[in-house]
Amino acid sequence: MPRIVQKYGGTSVGDVERIKKVAERIKATRDEGNEVVVVVSARSGVTNELIARAKAVCDQPSERELDMLLATGEQETIALTAMALHGIGVAAVSYTGAQAGILTDKAHTKAKITTINAQPIDRDLKAGKVVIVAGFQGINNDGQITTLGRGGSDLTAIALAAAVKADKCEIYTDVDGVYTADPRVVKTARKLEEISYDEMLELASSGSKVMQSRSVEFASKYGVVFEVRSSFNHNPGTIVKAEVAYMEKVVVRGVAVDKDQAKVIVSNILDKPGSAAKVFRALADANIIVDMIVQNVGRHGIANLTFTVPQTDSQKAVKALEPVLDEIGGGQVAVHEHIAKLSVVGVGMKTHSGVAATLFQCLAAAGINIDLITTSEIKISVVISLDRADEAARLVHAEFGLDNT
Repeated sequence: MPRIVQKYGGTSVGDVERIKKVAERIKATRDEGNEVVVVVSARSGVTNELIARAKAVCDQPSERELDMLLATGEQETIALTAMALHGIGVAAVSYTGAQAGILTDKAHTKAKITTINAQPIDRDLKAGKVVIVAGFQGINNDGQITTLGRGGSDLTAIALAAAVKADKCEIYTDVDGVYTADPRVVKTARKLEEISYDEMLELASSGSKVMQSRSVEFASKYGVVFEVRSSFNHNPGTIVKAEVAYMEKVVVRGVAVDKDQAKVIVSNILDKPGSAAKVFRALADANIIVDMIVQNVGRHGIANLTFTVPQTDSQKAVKALEPVLDEIGGGQVAVHEHIAKLSVVGVGMKTHSGVAATLFQCLAAAGINIDLITTSEIKISVVISLDRADEAARLVHAEFGLDNT
């Protein structure tokens, strides 16, 4: 029998009625002659509510206890989804991440999947059951519950699709697919029929909320083709797959804005070998992901380092760097949070020139100043003021001919 993995996000299982509709869709898939593995997120808003409760009782809750708490959100939805399937005559069994054999490293709240033992799932599928797995969570070698970070249910679904050798992986969310920009910000954005792993990865890491970047990276590594589609209709979605030659004809595939970034400036440090290494080693040891990095040319033996981190990690970065300052000859750490990262992405950039010039001219014409610039083979990112981010996205989207008009 064909094997399908389906993932349903928080809005798709937001209340009892929506869970019942998801159960009906799962039943329809099974009735078509498929074995079905389902991954579900916590109900929309539950994770944020649990985090708020944690911070209400402790200003800085331990990451281990946060994982213990947050994992309960998905456990509620797997049980309710299994019950909803039982109610319409479908044999189903729910699994926590640990029961599903999802083994991770020891990094609480941002764990990485190391292996999956899919034998229990395989056994239940062959027994004719729908298997429902809690997304976003796993267990480490010490038997501790871990979570995979925001959007981790996507990663669970992709990883399970690889582990159970699924014929198809469907990511159900509250949007019809992947758009050329956030349609809530850019009303003229178009839905894409398909997109390459690399483009999807760059958009995800640049602020697109459709998919978690680590899940796209995992899909690319293991060749898991997946479709992003809506759980509220039956329209075709967007296929995410390996790059093919004709994709390069489109110079810019999409525009993304990330408003959850903070700029950290480490100023007045000694301009000598090893200073940058000590700064970024401290951040790595604190499990802080660094994105854009710029170092100015040193003058009189003094230099400045500027980089961006997730806004939620900005104060954690300051705390991690304070002990390092004395080692690198003093200096200060400052954080600027009212910024946004604007990115244009497209595999066509590899074979077309002038993309940077067009982007910079478009922003300059609108009087939008650029703070930082970084590039990759298929992406250009700039840091701009937060209050101009939506305007900039609309202007750039139109400039590159992406509007649906």
